[in-house]
Amino acid sequence: MSRSGIALFEETITAAFALVMFLPLLIDSGGNAGSQSATRVILSMATGDVRLKDWMALVTKEITVAVAIGPTPGVAVSLVGFWRGGAEIGVVVALSMIAVVLVGSLIGFSLPFLLTRLNLDPATASAPIVTSVADITGVLMYFSIASWYLGLW
Repeated sequence: MSRSGIALFEETITAAFALVMFLPLLIDSGGNAGSQSATRVILSMATGDVRLKDWMALVTKEITVAVAIGPTPGVAVSLVGFWRGGAEIGVVVALSMIAVVLVGSLIGFSLPFLLTRLNLDPATASAPIVTSVADITGVLMYFSIASWYLGLW
């Protein structure tokens, strides 16, 4: 699926090939953030600290945590982006890292609630689903941000 997302942005990749170097790091970061969020929620559900009805109240907290965490790797990877591809690539990578970590966290956070709502065990299905959805979403977000910022749209 990620390959299909990449194919949509062939023109962007051709125009700024340095973007490709950062793709694994970005999608892995989204998947890791999502898996960690899912694990926290599943543990909280198992101990009874969180219930299905708590979802909306916890969204703000999850967004706050993700926004606080995202800029740290965003700044670090932007420095490499500046060095390897110039200022524009550095900015694209930083913005993408923040967005991918935020969305990955929200996917990971929401999925256990959704699976519970569907009467499925969130512990057995969350990690593979979170990783797949975060990877696909990360690819689309990264190249969308790059296309927008680099004026290729």
